[in-house]
Amino acid sequence: MLLTFEQAKKALLEAASLNHKPLTEKVTLLAALDRVTAEPVISPINVPSFNNSAMDGYAVRLSDINQSKLLPLATTIFAGDDISNLNWPIGTCLRIMTGAPVPDEAEAVVMQEQTESTATGIKFPYEIKSGSNIRYIGEDSKQGSVVVDKGTRLTIATLSNLATLGIAELTVFSKLKVAIFSTGDELSDIGNPLTNNSAIYDSNRFTLKLLLTQLNCQIIDLGIIADDPNLIKQSLDTASKLADLVITSGGVSVGDADYTKTALAELGEINFWKIAIKPGKPFAFGKIGDALFCGLPGNPVSTLVTFYQLVQPLIVALSGQNSSNDTMSFKVKTATSLKKSVGRLDFQRGRLQINSDGELEVVSTGQQGSHLTKSFNHANCFIVLEQDRGNVAQGELVTVELFNSLLK
Repeated sequence: MLLTFEQAKKALLEAASLNHKPLTEKVTLLAALDRVTAEPVISPINVPSFNNSAMDGYAVRLSDINQSKLLPLATTIFAGDDISNLNWPIGTCLRIMTGAPVPDEAEAVVMQEQTESTATGIKFPYEIKSGSNIRYIGEDSKQGSVVVDKGTRLTIATLSNLATLGIAELTVFSKLKVAIFSTGDELSDIGNPLTNNSAIYDSNRFTLKLLLTQLNCQIIDLGIIADDPNLIKQSLDTASKLADLVITSGGVSVGDADYTKTALAELGEINFWKIAIKPGKPFAFGKIGDALFCGLPGNPVSTLVTFYQLVQPLIVALSGQNSSNDTMSFKVKTATSLKKSVGRLDFQRGRLQINSDGELEVVSTGQQGSHLTKSFNHANCFIVLEQDRGNVAQGELVTVELFNSLLK
């Protein structure tokens, strides 16, 4: 019986919750990009730490404005000035610069473009609202408040905000250790000559390393393992002792030389799944020692799709991150007909674009075989076709799932 995609994904995330508690470490703010916070980040100060002017203009009391629309100028305040001993006579205004401290008595800052300068003072011809153009203490961040939640992946924008708080280091979850290897006598390393006419390059391991780098994992690369039961068993055992997660490519289907299945059965608790998705029907998942294990199908497109749709959310959860999905999905019309057989959820490669009428549409990027990687070259989305759906005619509505940051 085939598992549905949702059943498989649910089982992976439940295993992540039950089997792994990530370690933590302290890192400098500069080294924290793409790391995940292991505790809430609390603001140590108020930002701004004092009331200040949002622009060049004039600080006023509303009571003075109500008495007269023309106020003499008392003095000028610049950014960095100490105004603790400021003498501000009633019935006058203050010239003030952007970022300069605003006196407590000031109820508004009027931008200079909305005033008129005369020989006797500054004229205020327009209505003035209380609080205009004043940045109030703690308006951005209040001292003691949570500015970043636990489980947040840290972006440049977030770290820039934390820099304004003077925070020098953060407690983050340690990087997930992921061991990978490929199996198959037919495989050659990229950059080396192919060993014979039936050899192929090990593109899957290369792709996995790129994907894991994007997810900020610590990669343990065990290379290509020959189709030898003892070598495969030894490699799996070694990988499980070095890593939190072991990922292999190939060896989980029904081929005569798929020794990975036998080795896994002897070493760990493994489920060999047939998932109702295309591409990527064969998939293995379980535990070897303290490490979780994912066995991906060998065809390049199947490897990439199963990693993206199943392993990516697993890794995000194991890394301590709160949210596993920054993917946008919606329905649009397809500008091309799509071949589809009933029975499996189909992730076809597509390109979302704007047609000549200014409307969004999606087109197929070509042949969708699990060995045809060229179809990814111009793709920016998956066309997700429901399990019980058949062929799709041009003009029908389909679900489009834009690639998230992993494939951009």
